Amino acid sequence: MSESLDSGPPPQTPTTALRQRLAELRGPAAQPHPLDARALAALAANPGCKRRALLDGAGVDKAALASALGSPAAFGQSQFAFMRGNAFEAKVKADGGKELTRLLGVDTPAEVRVPELSAAGPEGRAARTALALREATAAKAWTLLDHPMLALEVAGSPAYLEPDAVVVHPDGTWTVVEIKSFPMIDASADAAKVGAAARQAAVYVLALERVASVTDGAQVARSVLLVCPKDFSNLPTASVVDVRKQLSVTRRQLARLTRIEDIAAALPEGTTFDVERPAEELTAAVESVSAAYAPECLAACELAFHCRDRARDAGAVEALGRGVRGELGGLTTIGDVLAAARGTAGDPDDPAVAALRRAASLRAEALEAGCR
Repeated sequence: MSESLDSGPPPQTPTTALRQRLAELRGPAAQPHPLDARALAALAANPGCKRRALLDGAGVDKAALASALGSPAAFGQSQFAFMRGNAFEAKVKADGGKELTRLLGVDTPAEVRVPELSAAGPEGRAARTALALREATAAKAWTLLDHPMLALEVAGSPAYLEPDAVVVHPDGTWTVVEIKSFPMIDASADAAKVGAAARQAAVYVLALERVASVTDGAQVARSVLLVCPKDFSNLPTASVVDVRKQLSVTRRQLARLTRIEDIAAALPEGTTFDVERPAEELTAAVESVSAAYAPECLAACELAFHCRDRARDAGAVEALGRGVRGELGGLTTIGDVLAAARGTAGDPDDPAVAALRRAASLRAEALEAGCR
């Protein structure tokens, strides 16, 4: 596409040396696995995991890698959930987005513009989306962009993202719309699912900001419109979700990903995540990059089972959850925790050690009373 369809400063291509290094990490025959908003949101939810940062930044297929390591994960939506989500989204967008514009409070839904966004390839679609956003902002009219394509630079390479919808308001505000099939009961939805949707939407907001920065009169809303089924019906309802916190976390994590070259430079020479290599060699390669496992990874990362097994083998307290890890301070293994509770190790002045010994004492008293 021509520069006139520019969607903002073009994503920079990696340097030749970095591009070659990432190709070596993937393996000679492996194509880079594309990043999507779910993957970027998962990165933001676990910013301390160098392992995921490197593998995602290099475009390694983590599902294939997990299978090669002998720890495959049943990951992703069920077919039923996928079909239900598609059916609900189609209902929300039917008749030119009539239900969606109703939720937005548009007085005359018939006046909402729905531009055509088809183009050749993701680059073409991203450029066409950027042009449609600029035209809608200049027209000062309600505009609904159905499945636009946005580009975002990640670790020096462009990632192409596809939100459910973006609405352009007459005042030039751009709002991301997330359509989910989980219910909103009594105007409230499951907090964990809303949080995941907010992190995913924050990635789209970040990508939109790149286009807005070169569009006169445009501003991107820091809140998104979450559309879900109302109560136990299939009637759409909506809630405005503030994503400023998620946006800040995502921005920091992506900035960290741009230093992926530093993480790769610290690896032993010859390290590769080529799934054609022997399992022992792959295991050594994966273990050469530090991970930050937590039970939440099971819902967000294909390597979670492998990392969980390693955390359990090492007796790491992270396997019990981030909350538990935070409470235990300098006690990093379950062995350390048990020894501190028994009084055979640990500084008695440490609040965590004192709390463990007090808990052990109360447990012993309760057991003794129960035996009487």
